[in-house]
Amino acid sequence: MPGTVRTLIITGVGLNCEKETSKAFELAGAETSLIHLNDLIQTDNPLEKFHILAFIGGFSYGDHLGAGTVFANKLKFKLGDKLKSFVENGGLAIGICNGFQTMTRLGILPALNGFDLEQKVALAHNDSALFRDDWVSLKAESTSPCVFTKGMDAIRLPIRHGEGKFTADKNILEQLENEKLVALRYTTPDGNPANGKFPDNPNGSANDIAGICDPSGRVFGMMPHPEAFLSPMNSPDWTRDDEQSTTAKNGAGLAFFENAVNHIRGAR
Repeated sequence: MPGTVRTLIITGVGLNCEKETSKAFELAGAETSLIHLNDLIQTDNPLEKFHILAFIGGFSYGDHLGAGTVFANKLKFKLGDKLKSFVENGGLAIGICNGFQTMTRLGILPALNGFDLEQKVALAHNDSALFRDDWVSLKAESTSPCVFTKGMDAIRLPIRHGEGKFTADKNILEQLENEKLVALRYTTPDGNPANGKFPDNPNGSANDIAGICDPSGRVFGMMPHPEAFLSPMNSPDWTRDDEQSTTAKNGAGLAFFENAVNHIRGAR
């Protein structure tokens, strides 16, 4: 189909959010392909026909050696050059939860010195030392170049992770802040800064960081799950939210995927 926006979703090896993520991109108007990591590695030029790459949630390789670590290493040594070419040539990439963990370990986020595939930040164990399954309030930073959060402000999304604490050296945090690469932060339900306090900041992330992007704004990772809020009825409060349940067609999480698809269409 002429003008089709094509999204690649990597599957397998313990990942488990492929159906929701595929549905999100389809609702946003994209065509999706689900390809197992092993098949992707064995394919010549596996990324060249796609516009968007999605690293999805789950527990890749059982989170052995740390969430996303084995997956990231396999990508780095098997597809590293192809991934670098993909993003350097204008491709979009999103990592959600385990996908975010993978992207940071792989080194394509935050890519402060280009896509050198060197890890600069990490998602560590939650301060609570527990797996957290909840809904959180977030604020998108309007000054960020992030393509995926364009035009967004306050939003509420589900989380489900045990290793979501964003951490980095002081100088890296300062650079992220100075270059406006923090795209999402945890807040209180009324929109005030969480200031590191549990449960509004569910994991102890530095500076309440829930998501970051690279300097181009085209590569983005986040711990919350937008693909799990595609319908108003996904919200635990939908029966008490008369206005949303009766007027909203889609859940707020769809906006991330619509922004990505619209960006690709506008870049042509």
